[in-house]
Amino acid sequence: MEGPQDNHQDATSLNKLDDPLQSTSPQISVSEFSCHCCYDILVNPTTLNCGHSFCRHCLALWWVSSKKTECPECREKWEGFPKVNILLRDAIEKLFPDAIRIRLEDIQQNNDVVQSLTVFQKYGNDQMPVAANAGRVNQRRGGGFFSGVLTALTAVAVVLLVYHWSSREAEHDLLVHKAVAKWTAEEVVLWLEQLGPWASLYRDRFLSERVNGRLLLTLTEEEFSGAPFTIENSSHRRAILMELERAKALGVKPPQNLWEYKHLREPTWKQWREFLVKYSFLPYQLIAEFAWDWLEVHYWTSRFLIVNAMLLSVLEFFSFWRIWSRSELKTVPQRMWSHFWKVSTQGLFVAMFWPLIPQFVCNCLFYWALYFNPIINIDLVVKEVRRLETQVL
Repeated sequence: MEGPQDNHQDATSLNKLDDPLQSTSPQISVSEFSCHCCYDILVNPTTLNCGHSFCRHCLALWWVSSKKTECPECREKWEGFPKVNILLRDAIEKLFPDAIRIRLEDIQQNNDVVQSLTVFQKYGNDQMPVAANAGRVNQRRGGGFFSGVLTALTAVAVVLLVYHWSSREAEHDLLVHKAVAKWTAEEVVLWLEQLGPWASLYRDRFLSERVNGRLLLTLTEEEFSGAPFTIENSSHRRAILMELERAKALGVKPPQNLWEYKHLREPTWKQWREFLVKYSFLPYQLIAEFAWDWLEVHYWTSRFLIVNAMLLSVLEFFSFWRIWSRSELKTVPQRMWSHFWKVSTQGLFVAMFWPLIPQFVCNCLFYWALYFNPIINIDLVVKEVRRLETQVL
C-alpha cells in the first residue's frame, strides 16, 4: 500500500517531466554561454566558419580595430559576412532574459559600440553583392546547370567567331566609308550578298556583267526584271531597289551591323548630350529604344536585348527595394554618384580604346554579353524573388 510520501514524489516527478526546461535550467549557468572576447553572456551571438561564437558588437569592435576578417580566437579567416546565429540567440534570450536585457541597455548607451556596429554592418552590406556574385559563379564545385550551359555556349561561340573572323574581309575594305560610284564589281557582289542568303542566287549574273558602282546606280526595276539579271521574284527586286535607294541617299553602303557603325563619322554634340543623359540615368531604356528601332531588321537579336533590359530593370528594382527595407535611403545619392563615376569611367575607357580593339575581341565580348547575359540575369531574378519570399515568410 502506497503512502502519502510516495504520492508526493510521483507528482513531483510528473511535474518535472511536463516542464523539462525547469528541471535542467538550474544546471545551466551564464558562463556556458559566454563570449570569448568580453567573457560576458553572448548578445546577438555570431558564429564564424570555424565554429566559434562571439557577441555581435565584440566582433564589430575586433574588425574595426584590426581590419582583419579572421576569428579573434583561432585566427581562421571567415568567408562572406558573418550572420547572427538565430537559434543560439533565441535560446539564450529565453534562458537568461534579464541578463540579456541589462546587456542590451549597456550596449545601446555606449556610443563607440553603436558606431562600430554601424560601420561593421555597412561593410557587410557592401560585401553582399560581391559575395553573392562569387557564390553564383562558384556556388558548387564543378558549377551548376547554368555554368555548364554557359561554358558550352561560350566554346561554340568562340569557334564560330574564329571561323567568321578568318573568313571576313579586312576592316579597311568595309564599304561604309567608300563611295558607291567607286565600288568594283567584286564590291557590288559583296554588297548584294549582305542583303541576305537569297541574294546569292544572283551573284554570278552580276559578276558576269561586271556591274560596278557607277553602273549599279543607273539600274532600274525594269532592267533588274529583264535579261541579263532576270530577277523574277518581285520581293527580291523590291529589296534590292530599297537598299540601292538608301545607298544613293547616303553615298555609301548603309551600315547593317555594329562594326560598320564603328566606321561611320562621329555623332553630333546634340546626339552626344542625349546619349550621355540616358546613359547615366536611363541606361536600360537606351538599350531598349535601340533594340526597338531594329525590331523588324534583327528579329532575335532585338528581342534578346529588350528581354535583357527588362531583367536588368527588375534587378535594379530589387536593389532599391533592399535599400528602402534597410532604411538606407540616405545612402542613395552616394550610391548614385559612385555608379555614375563607375559607368562614366568605363564609358570613357571604351571610347578611348574602341578604335584600337580588334574586331575578333569585340565579337567575343559583344555576342557573349548579348546572348548569355539574359540567361545569367534570369537566374539572378529568380534568386532575388526567392530571397524576397523568404524575408516575407
